[in-house]
This record gives sequence, structure tokens and C-alpha cells, in this order.
Amino acid sequence: MKKYVGLFIVLMLNVACEEVIDVEVPNEEPRLIIDALIRVDIDEPYVPVEVKLSLSSDFFSDNTPTSAESVIIQYDEYEDGTIINSFFSSLAELDPGSGIYTPDPNFSSDQRIPTSILDRNLVFNLLIRHEGRLYLGSTTYVPAVPIDSVFQGDGNLFTDDETEIIVTFTDNPDEDNFYLFDFDFAEFLVTEDTFYKGQEFSFSYFYDQKFEANTEIEIGLMGADETFYNYMDLLIEQTTNNAGVFATPVATVRGNMSDVTDIDNIDISDNVGQPDIFPLGYFAIVQQYKTSIILE
Repeated sequence: MKKYVGLFIVLMLNVACEEVIDVEVPNEEPRLIIDALIRVDIDEPYVPVEVKLSLSSDFFSDNTPTSAESVIIQYDEYEDGTIINSFFSSLAELDPGSGIYTPDPNFSSDQRIPTSILDRNLVFNLLIRHEGRLYLGSTTYVPAVPIDSVFQGDGNLFTDDETEIIVTFTDNPDEDNFYLFDFDFAEFLVTEDTFYKGQEFSFSYFYDQKFEANTEIEIGLMGADETFYNYMDLLIEQTTNNAGVFATPVATVRGNMSDVTDIDNIDISDNVGQPDIFPLGYFAIVQQYKTSIILE
């Protein structure tokens, strides 16, 4: 009899463990996500403009590409605080439905932006009209410094299942600098020169995995202003290794793109009264130096 009672208790415990539990996850209306991190190789003749648009999704789904009515980059040249020249680049979605916008090759004039003008005092404005709303973000070009060396180390941070990469670069001594490193595989790191201003600086970056021999890793060093540095610092904290930095984060991180639909510069000059109306993402034009390493 005791044997049967024991079996009955075990059976009831198993049934209880299989009970379905409903978990509430965050859910809100889709937001426009703007991936407009433009990385410049100054040795190339044109800026590689590419703006990716998508809509945020629920907690368990991927973001979906979306198309806009228009995407334009306007850039103004300043002298003593006054605009002396204005230009624009009209972007087009060459692959319909992709959400990827590049300079329109069918426009009446060349819409590419030459890298030769980046040394001027320029302010770039990205304007996007999407589903009847207007979005705006502004930025300036930020230079970087070359990577002096990259090599594989043999150290560990926490476990033996790690790979160490040692990076060396030399900071520009003439100004306060902020940098963004792209370590491939959607892994990023930000740093600023408070403690190594104007000096050669080396540091270790650890991947939490071992790679097969002859795996090639590409590493990029980008310039950043303080605002972009702070944005990426927050975003990196909330982004897992298998998600892009422009995927919807756990908590909303505001970028430098704003919804300016209802701003008319007469009665309304900002969107303070509409704190919940904004897109996600960032617009930046930065110089990037790249190098690669083949792991042993």
C-alpha cells in the first residue's frame, strides 16, 4: 500500500510541474528603428552611405524591414556660424522591401557624398518621412586614429574557454577623444582617452569562446563624439552577443533621431510635450580604420 501511495505522490508532482504558466512580456506599438551608422574609409572617393529602416517587434520576434516615403541627407557648410553652402543627397531603396537606402543612382545628378569634403565644417542632417511622420537627426563627421597592432594573447579573464585579443593604438593628443571598437560578431566596446591622452595604449579584449584555428576576425576602430559614445555605452550594456546593437534593447535607449512631425518652429519648437513619440536608432558619420587577424 505504501508503494502505491508513493507512486501516486510522484505522479501528482510531475503533473504539477507541467502546468502552463502565462508570462507577460513588454508589448508596445512598433517604433521606427534607424540604423544609420556610416563608416568612412577616407582613402575611398565616396562616403558609403547606407541607412537601414525597420520596425520594432514584440519580445520574441525579429524586427521587420520597412519602407519610407523619402530619405534625404542634407549637409550644410558653416563659416563663423553662418551657412555658406548647402547640399543634399537623395537616397533610394534599390531593393524594394529591404528597408536599405543608398544614394539614388537614377537621380538627375550624382547623389554620392565625396570624402574629400569631410575636412570642411559640415553639419549633416538625416530626414526621413515614414508613414506620414517626419524624423530628423543631425551629426558631424568624427575622425579616428589607426590601429597600431593586433595580436592574439593567451590570457584568460574568467574561464579557459576564452580568446584574448590585444589591441594597440595611439591617441590623438590635440583633443579629447572617444572611440568605438567593432570586434566582429556584433561585439562592440567603447573607450575614451581620459587616462591615456596622447599616448600609445594597449588593452585586451576577451571573447567568451574558443575559435577554430585559422578563423579570421576583422576589427574596426571608429571615431565617436561624446553623445555617440554615451549612447553606445548604454546600448552595449543591454545587448547580448547574438543581437545587433540596433535591435530593440531591454530598456529603451534614445538615440539622436527625433520625431519632428508636429514641430513648426512657431508655436511648437520641441517635442517635450510628446515624450513617448520617438524612433530608435542613431545617425553618425565616423571614420573607421580596420585590420584583421587570423587566429591560431
